[in-house]
Amino acid sequence: MTSDNGPPPTLATRAIAPPTLPLLGLDFACLDLAAAAAAIAARPAGAPFAYVVTPNADHLVRLDGDVALRAAYRGAALCLLDSRVVAAGARLLGLPAPPVVTGSDLTARLLARHLQPGERITIVGLSPAWLPALAARLGVAPPAHYDPPMDFDCDPDAFAAVVDFVRAHPARLVFLAVGSPRQERLAAAIAAAGDATGTGLCVGASLEFLAGARRRAPRAMQRLGLEWLFRLAAEPRRLARRYLVDSPRIVTLLWRQRRAARAPRSAAGA
Repeated sequence: MTSDNGPPPTLATRAIAPPTLPLLGLDFACLDLAAAAAAIAARPAGAPFAYVVTPNADHLVRLDGDVALRAAYRGAALCLLDSRVVAAGARLLGLPAPPVVTGSDLTARLLARHLQPGERITIVGLSPAWLPALAARLGVAPPAHYDPPMDFDCDPDAFAAVVDFVRAHPARLVFLAVGSPRQERLAAAIAAAGDATGTGLCVGASLEFLAGARRRAPRAMQRLGLEWLFRLAAEPRRLARRYLVDSPRIVTLLWRQRRAARAPRSAAGA
């Protein structure tokens, strides 16, 4: 994957970047859940900080009008599609679609299968009240934890304090669970600091699901691409605009890419 500011980052100390598929301005990794988790887990302790993003429809719509945020996503070492709706829409329009790897599934697999006994992770986000439940459910060691104020990204000093916390608490896996676009901007800033280590995972509410703070959609709804509907029903006031007004614009963006892809063929046949 390319960055606006230099060569592509990789998830390992040697260049083993996976093949990618371009979609809506990002290069998505052609990895399934097991392969993505294994690639992340294979990074050695102390490796220079790199980060993973898992954009969904809401993120992709937001990126369309935000050049600076798009640069943060493009700076990721691994970009995984977290939307069965986007994948299905792309296929319907004849566009290639990468595998779907949700941030929640990736987080669960890493914590369940890829931690060493007693290994300590670092978490930014998640209310302290839910840390005991997370540790009990997953059997993980007490993490290094920092729960920043809600609008920390609007306060330069508060933002810098979060970056400094991650730098001071290195871990092989660093979970950035403060929501998009804060977590992606934070990940880019940590990487830019130059002295942090580990793999940052921009995973939104994933830890809340694992800790029991929120209930995730049943598996059947997930497979059908209806997880958004379950979340909308659970939090209508918070999510109505996102799911019913903003996110549907993803159809326009996919259609625009389809037209752009067909234009060279049409010109060649003229």
